[in-house]
Amino acid sequence: MLDTVFRGLFDTALTDTISLWNFLLCVGVSLVLGLLLCAMTGWQSRSSRSLTITLALLPAVVCVVIMMVNGNVGTGVAVAGAFSLVRFRSAPGTAREISAIFVAMGTGLITGMGYLAYATLFALILGLATMVYTAFGLRPRNGGPVCRTLHITIPEDLDYIGVFEPVLDQFTQQYSLT
Repeated sequence: MLDTVFRGLFDTALTDTISLWNFLLCVGVSLVLGLLLCAMTGWQSRSSRSLTITLALLPAVVCVVIMMVNGNVGTGVAVAGAFSLVRFRSAPGTAREISAIFVAMGTGLITGMGYLAYATLFALILGLATMVYTAFGLRPRNGGPVCRTLHITIPEDLDYIGVFEPVLDQFTQQYSLT
């Protein structure tokens, strides 16, 4: 009974179906590795709650997508395009956040292909590297420029042209209003 429920409508004798046990194993490992990456990336840094949840769930999402693509190159290219559209529709993040998202996607890709040990090794190596780089604080020793993002929410009917420039001139070395 379960075999017929989890078969695809378009499965043929030429395509491989994923057993329920293998599906659950891959998704479970992806969720555990996502949680591990989330903890390792968030070590000694402040991450938003949405980034934390994204890092925990993204490997499982990518894993399922890769398992469903099942070797179809055209579908894989379409999925990559969809991921890039999602990225451009979201607010830009820091380089650290973007690299954490790529690591999570890579972990999901590897688990989706069924290489669970390689995915674990990959997540551990890059998670530990992130922790080491954070601990050593790889930034210029001369106290180089620190870039920060300030979000100001204003009402739509407020004429804000020229309002922020005097304060920004006084308290920053360089700024750009977007």
